[in-house]
Amino acid sequence: MLGKITLIIIILVIIGMFAITGCYKTTTLVLTPPVSQDTTTISFSVDIQPIFTSSCALSGCHVAGAKVPNLSTGVSYLSLQNGGYVVANDPDNSQLMLWLTGKKTPGMPLGNSPNPVINAKVSAWIFQGAKNN
Repeated sequence: MLGKITLIIIILVIIGMFAITGCYKTTTLVLTPPVSQDTTTISFSVDIQPIFTSSCALSGCHVAGAKVPNLSTGVSYLSLQNGGYVVANDPDNSQLMLWLTGKKTPGMPLGNSPNPVINAKVSAWIFQGAKNN
């Protein structure tokens, strides 16, 4: 009787080893909280550019001669549009939002991402048509 139990235990251990070694990870799923949508009308010049100016258009970051897109006042809108960083009415497929939410690395703004306040405003601006207003 003891021999049968020992044999069953050995068989179960061998099956368990095959089951464990047969498991492997092929995909990493990154779950980020949804961006809350700001329902007020968002103005690029009043609401979005000040965010870029204080958080992005800093020396060595998103300014002329540094990292693209250039988010300096006066050129940021065209830089975003011409570079294909924004898909009007579609924040989920806009490169800008992928960086802001950390779905694309490095998350922006560096050291302060994701920032729900920034994300809500930028997402709402894109959702509202990404207008140069």
